[in-house]
Amino acid sequence: MHLSISTIAKRTIELEAQAISGLSAFINADFEKAVAAIQSCKGRVIISGIGKSAVIAQKIVATFNSTGTPAIFLHAADAIHGDIGMMQQDDVAIIISKSGNSPEIKVLVPIIKNFGNILIGMAGNIDSYLAKHSDILLNTTVDQEACPNNLAPTSSTTAQLVMGDALAVVLMELKGFNSDDFAKFHPGGTLGKKLYLRVSDLYKDNEKPQVFPNQTLKQVIMEMTKKRLGVTAVVDNDNNLLGIITDGDLRRMLEKGGSIDAATAADIMTINPKSIGPGELAIDALDILRKKEITQLVVAENGKYIGIIHLHDLVKEGLI
Repeated sequence: MHLSISTIAKRTIELEAQAISGLSAFINADFEKAVAAIQSCKGRVIISGIGKSAVIAQKIVATFNSTGTPAIFLHAADAIHGDIGMMQQDDVAIIISKSGNSPEIKVLVPIIKNFGNILIGMAGNIDSYLAKHSDILLNTTVDQEACPNNLAPTSSTTAQLVMGDALAVVLMELKGFNSDDFAKFHPGGTLGKKLYLRVSDLYKDNEKPQVFPNQTLKQVIMEMTKKRLGVTAVVDNDNNLLGIITDGDLRRMLEKGGSIDAATAADIMTINPKSIGPGELAIDALDILRKKEITQLVVAENGKYIGIIHLHDLVKEGLI
């Protein structure tokens, strides 16, 4: 009888989750030595592997580079055919392997040792050639692959990946790598915009609706209609922000049946409106819009009204 699709999928996830959980036991003195070696490295971290481990090595390299630890991927097969020449005297090497006994690994390890570089082994077999000849060992042993035949690298490669992430995150925190540093390495795409895009990059392209407190309801509606943002600021002669009027405020006033002819901007405006400064991150503006359940936000600086940012501006930039 065949197991259901969902049963197989859940079993796979559970086995890999167990593999990750088991890694906690391997965060030991050798892990701390590995961190110290990388932290004090004056060169780069050269990360190598063969097969599926090589793919994991590439991902760890990418994570290291994006979090401030210079790293280079070196395929183990290419390394023993000349590419080992990219390794410099001040570099630290990490070799990743489940078995630790691959032919390429057995050739590569002595070469690195002869060069005098620190060798960190990440192995799933502590009795392997790699484990016994590494200066520092990161143990990524798993009890069972998620593969039903216990053959295809699944749990083991997940464990390698997580061990690499653990190294990267520890190194980040030790060097005080923050969101500003992260932004320098991720200027493109949505992530870059979340870290770089400012309110000042958005509001300047919008109209700037504004009325004075003594202006009539008709004048308010005309200004809002003309500027097409569904809102207008109310300011004094010195451009100080006094309040805002939204199309919702107009609807509520009409529903109450108040005197339309005598109403002025001051009668219907919301005083002390929520505002944001031009230097703030656009993603922070989005957070305010969501929390307040509004679609427009006044941009002000030192109490002076300077513009409007709209939810559509953030949608257009892909932040939503």
